Amino acid sequence: MAPSAPSINSTNSRMATPRPSSYRYKSEKRGMTYNIMLVGQSGLGRRTFLNTLCEREVIAPAEPPNPDTANVADPMRFDTYEVNLEEEGTRISLTVIDTPGFGDGLDNTECFKQLQDYIEAQFDEVLVEESRIKRNRRYRDHRIHTLIYFITPTGHSLRELDIELIKRLGEYVNIIPVIGRADSLTVEELATFKQNVMRDIDYYKLPLYNFCWDESDSEALKENREIMDYTPFSVVTCDEVIDNEYGAVRVRRYPWGSIEIDDEGQCDFALLRYILLNSHIADLINYTEDVLYENYRTKKLEVGGFGDQEVDGDDDEDDEEPVAAKKE
Repeated sequence: MAPSAPSINSTNSRMATPRPSSYRYKSEKRGMTYNIMLVGQSGLGRRTFLNTLCEREVIAPAEPPNPDTANVADPMRFDTYEVNLEEEGTRISLTVIDTPGFGDGLDNTECFKQLQDYIEAQFDEVLVEESRIKRNRRYRDHRIHTLIYFITPTGHSLRELDIELIKRLGEYVNIIPVIGRADSLTVEELATFKQNVMRDIDYYKLPLYNFCWDESDSEALKENREIMDYTPFSVVTCDEVIDNEYGAVRVRRYPWGSIEIDDEGQCDFALLRYILLNSHIADLINYTEDVLYENYRTKKLEVGGFGDQEVDGDDDEDDEEPVAAKKE
């Protein structure tokens, strides 16, 4: 379904072995705290995406809908899942916030507001914590480092819903767009759809995550430019593992055959997973902390700071109010 992935997806020695001074290397012993949000309309494969990303069942299959209420859109909610992973010797404390109900109503204005409020609330928590006289040594950072936005595979272009979401949230979070259910398009349709999406992104000047934000490393810059050519990433997720002559293979079956989701020639999932959990995890975290949060902090303090939130040092440093609406 897609051309071969760029060299960034090959775990060569330069990328697979972190430099002693790198954020990733320093985090190998203590583990990395990493937060991802999944946003997209129902039916685009967010549940199977998360399960495939983590290589385990994180979200169980949903109960069949009640026929009497199937035509009623449920309000959007935030479901939080915590998973401990290990990627090439680095422990990752992964928190994933899913947003079922997004975009399912006729008027989705409230969804945009809820998402923005949620992301800003995590920034505010850090801002308050930084201003305490006595800080909590066990404070858990809940800032969203990556927002995976699932685009409906219409085959045409971005919809108003997509444009508005990226416009509203792009200054607060690293948005990486993916085409959900990319297997519903032919190879030619997928290529055309990607071109149309990127044309709309350029036309409306939508603020997606810029893989080339750090220009200090010329070799990494070349690789990141190659990655940009794959945006938006075409995603097909796994619903079965089969054995063939090469071993266990993750596939999605159809009446006419199957797709190997880790085959870079059939979809971009393997490249995307490598980016999210390996090669670019430190970049996504650093950009959130050093650019997005700092911009928010500056604006917040310029217009009056904390508002009604209390800033003191009397809280027990072992107390930590969970932001999660649900944990597994």
